Amino acid sequence: MKFHNLFFLVLIGFGLSSCNEDKTPWEDLFTNNSLEGFNIKGGNATYQNENGTIIGTTAANTPNTFLCTDKEYSDFIFEIEYKVDATMNSGIQIRSNSLPYYRDGMVHGYQIEIDPSKRAWSGGIYDEKRRKWLNPLVDNPQAQKAFKQNEWNHYRVEAIGDTLKTWINGVAAAYLIDDKTSSGFIGLQVHSIGKNKKNLGKQVLWRNAKILTTDLPKYSQESPLEPIITKNNLTYQEKKSGWKMLWDGKTTKGWRGAKLVKFPEKGWSIENGELIVADTGGAESTAGGDIVTTKEYSNFELLVDFKLTDGANSGIKYYVDTELNKGPGSSIGLEYQILDDALHEDAKRGSHEGSRTVCSLYDLIKADPIKPLNPIGEWNTAYIKSINNKVEHWVNDVKVLEYERGSDEFLKLVSESKYAKWPNFGLLEKGQILLQDHGNKVSFRNIKIRVPKPKKKK
Repeated sequence: MKFHNLFFLVLIGFGLSSCNEDKTPWEDLFTNNSLEGFNIKGGNATYQNENGTIIGTTAANTPNTFLCTDKEYSDFIFEIEYKVDATMNSGIQIRSNSLPYYRDGMVHGYQIEIDPSKRAWSGGIYDEKRRKWLNPLVDNPQAQKAFKQNEWNHYRVEAIGDTLKTWINGVAAAYLIDDKTSSGFIGLQVHSIGKNKKNLGKQVLWRNAKILTTDLPKYSQESPLEPIITKNNLTYQEKKSGWKMLWDGKTTKGWRGAKLVKFPEKGWSIENGELIVADTGGAESTAGGDIVTTKEYSNFELLVDFKLTDGANSGIKYYVDTELNKGPGSSIGLEYQILDDALHEDAKRGSHEGSRTVCSLYDLIKADPIKPLNPIGEWNTAYIKSINNKVEHWVNDVKVLEYERGSDEFLKLVSESKYAKWPNFGLLEKGQILLQDHGNKVSFRNIKIRVPKPKKKK
């Protein structure tokens, strides 16, 4: 080969190399031989940094352990390589948190699964210590096949707004639209092995972790997958565990006015998947009035997302009988209070101090003041569980009160409250679920219910 031809080929090779160079302004997360910028949460598994490779090693009789960034991240694009023992399960936390009031600081949040088992859901999205599976790979065989056993694998994760997208070794794995958590740390998981001595000392390795937090639209990639949308839909895990939608997010099906045979023609609207009470200046039931389910429920678990406006008042009532007395009392029931405690005067009222604050059993039992509420204008999730007269109120996955219907303590509280004039208040075997129109703008969505199956008679 002549010299000038060889020189020409070298120039072409150099040009191609320059074209393929990644010019993304990444920030490296790992520094050589150091865990600087990270802290360990959860269990007692160990981590070490060997020349830029993080090595996590299992320990016996300890819960899941996480090596977490000191810094929190909201919107970002993240890439990392990992290698995992074929017998181990692991994951990478994103937008995750550890809060003292949440299960004693337990790590919770989105996890990008590392799954070397035959199931092969690596790259799927799991909600650690909350809702469990959100975006498994049951319908994505290409991503399942992309995982390389006992080799280095590459993840790309995009978290921009309410959209989470993942790739494994260049293959699109998950595409989720969910706004449960907007920011948090990134964490590398060493999974608990319990007392399994066979997995003692097994390792997970991570390297080449880098993150981008600016100009994200410029570097974001399209995903060929159809997104899984959690808004007004059941998650994979909810479907498996018996939850049903109580509102479809689009129509008034399954609901009617508390004192009407159909849904109110005014006072309520459906906009962008939200069921909204109109603002009429705070006068109770002057517009559309309260709405109730067309079915009655006895034992149940209820989930409702709610969003308040400044100074707003509303509530979720249960065990309601709209035919009771066929008068003003026909919408009476046990109430999960929804209120702007800071601006609404009702927070200072009640037969028992604090019993009309948000999440309380209205006028009867004050909710725990240490409750993880998001600010006014953001979504919160109410959870009400009533099984065999034992009732719990939760907000954002934290229990804030519990009581037993019909107990001596309950009956005493009722006798001292505004409900004393209603015989057998709160003791109905079954009733409707009600969303209150108190004349303030309040929005609802993700209304779901689970009814336990009756036990088979022997």
